[in-house]
Amino acid sequence: MADADVLTAPLVIEYPFSRTTGPVIGAFFTALREGFVVGIKGSDGRVLVPPTEYDPVTAEELTEIVEVGDAGVVTTWAWVTEPLKDQPLQQPFAWALIQLDGADTGFLHAVDTGGDPTKLATGMRVKARWRAAKPAAADGEVSEEYTDDERRFREGHILDIECFVPEQPEPGPEPGPEQGEEA
Repeated sequence: MADADVLTAPLVIEYPFSRTTGPVIGAFFTALREGFVVGIKGSDGRVLVPPTEYDPVTAEELTEIVEVGDAGVVTTWAWVTEPLKDQPLQQPFAWALIQLDGADTGFLHAVDTGGDPTKLATGMRVKARWRAAKPAAADGEVSEEYTDDERRFREGHILDIECFVPEQPEPGPEPGPEQGEEA
């Protein structure tokens, strides 16, 4: 058989489906888009953040979604002196495990201290710095047209939390004279 007589047929391999996030991860991403964080209650009562569909100890299916805080305590961290192109911050920052208020597990995210590693310590409190919410149009619908093309809005993604920042203590009452002292 000559080369001109060889039969050919194109073969295209494709996977024509899309994966849905499901009820647990979908709830997590929806909460992020709305500006809060959720976890899931494990079979032993611990709250896992981010949530998982199955208990990591017993493999039981988990369904009880619970809201947790968007602030917490740094349990461990690693400093990044020279961030890579696609990392969440382009100045020196830390990757940290953060135990959010109401959660029993660590949540991995970036912590921004303004590039100063001396402003970060295990045990310190940090809070989420959120992306802006998408503005609503006059009719209440979410506008898809933005005046600032560079601005990024929350969309149901882990980077809806831009990073965590050190939490500033709440201002307390002004110290006054001690009882029994003259003013």
